[in-house]
Parts: sequence; structure tokens; C-alpha cells
Amino acid sequence: MSRNMQVKAVLEYIEIRERELAEQAGQIRVRLEELTAQPAELEAESENSHVTHKTLLALPTPASADEPDRPDVPDHPDYQQILTVLADTSQPMRAREVCQALDLPIIAKNTEGIRAKLNRLVARGILAEPEPGLFAPPST
Repeated sequence: MSRNMQVKAVLEYIEIRERELAEQAGQIRVRLEELTAQPAELEAESENSHVTHKTLLALPTPASADEPDRPDVPDHPDYQQILTVLADTSQPMRAREVCQALDLPIIAKNTEGIRAKLNRLVARGILAEPEPGLFAPPST
């Protein structure tokens, strides 16, 4: 009887061990499936990144990047009026002539104010001063 008990204990141990091994094998299979899926996921992400990179390189550059920066014209309407007057004429003008074109009274206050604005536009690169006191758009 004791021999029978030993065999029974060994058989129980073997059954328990078989279940443990089957459980470990199942866990390893699950882990293998996860590890097998990871390279495919990484390759897909890498392909997406490559396509994005290629697409960005193929995009045309914005037009503003090709054009030279245009200087900022001051917001005050006087500057717009001055630029309009100079654009409408084919030759450079003096401050006094700009005052006349704007229908301003020819007094020192107006002439000096217009001259200051013209000099500001020259300093910003919006106008050119081909001769001292003579103002024109840069293309003239």
C-alpha cells in the first residue's frame, strides 16, 4: 500500500507540474504573439513617417518665402496718401510738390511734416531719395 501511495503522490506531482508547464507555455505563446506583432507595428509607423517626410519635402514653398520682405508701411492714412501721389507720378517729387498734390496749404508746418514722413519712408526702404530732398518709389 505504501508503494501505491508513493506512485499516487508522484502521479499527482506530475499532473500539477504538467499544468504549470502548460500554463507557462501559454504565457510564453501570448508573449511571443505580442513580440511578433511589435516589428510589424514599428515598420508601419516607420513607413508612415517616411511618407510624411517625403510629402513635406514635395510641398512647394510658400510664395511669401520667395518674395523679398516688404517693409512695413506705417498705418497712418497720410502715408498711404503720400505713396499714392508718388505712384501716380512718373518722376521724383519734393515735399512741397507732395503737399500741393495732397491739396495741403503750402506752409512750413505742412511741408516739414510731409518731409518728415517722406524721410521715414526712405529710412524704411519704401521710398528712395535719388537726390537730397527728392523722393520717389524705389523703382524710379
